[in-house]
Amino acid sequence: MDDDHWTPPTVLLAVDLVILTLRDARLHVLLVERGVEPYKGAWALPGGFLGHAAEDLTAAAHRELREEAALDAETLHLEHLGVYGTPGRDPRGRVVSVAYLAIAPGLPEPTAGTDAAGARWQRTDQVLSGDLALAFDHRKIVEDGVERARATLERSSLATAFCAPTFTITELQRVYEAVWGISLDPRNFYRKVQKSRGFIIAADTDRKVTTGRPARLFKAGPRTDLYPPMIRPSDPPETKGTEG
Repeated sequence: MDDDHWTPPTVLLAVDLVILTLRDARLHVLLVERGVEPYKGAWALPGGFLGHAAEDLTAAAHRELREEAALDAETLHLEHLGVYGTPGRDPRGRVVSVAYLAIAPGLPEPTAGTDAAGARWQRTDQVLSGDLALAFDHRKIVEDGVERARATLERSSLATAFCAPTFTITELQRVYEAVWGISLDPRNFYRKVQKSRGFIIAADTDRKVTTGRPARLFKAGPRTDLYPPMIRPSDPPETKGTEG
């Protein structure tokens, strides 16, 4: 290539956000309804172009989350998920998007703003299955975000953040089942939890139940990284469907 006659292509830089939370024992992702073309009326991840040349990428992600879904990104831990730049991914031209991921409990209902016509929490299984089509290549970005979340639960104590201050092993298991999208054998799960030292510790009280023995309660332990990790079963007893 003759460098003297080469003109670099015009590339637009954008950010997209995969915000995941648990609602009704299901993993959900934050989506906005696009109010402008392209894909007007379609559902998509919150995001957009940098506001100006000097705007930091993370600052742009925070701004887009506030503007499109009225969520305060300052309370979320955003981590870099990936860079998406396949030619043709955006009909407006060559657009490269830097995607961010946040996984957090207790997130509020979103409120649409600026160029978003609507905002809502959507079950991830309905997105991953294609039951709900997304604009651009956002289904692929959601797939990558969900896989990152599933891997995070294997090697960190994140699951306890989605439980009450004291919880039963069964309640902790439900978090894993919701994020991993599978059903787990209770005995195997209990054994794995007990082997991961410092993951959870016994609370000083039990929960009274109407029949049978009181339920044993636990609380989050001191470790944030799990050893040995809670590896997903390669052959789970049952795969969760999209019913309900």
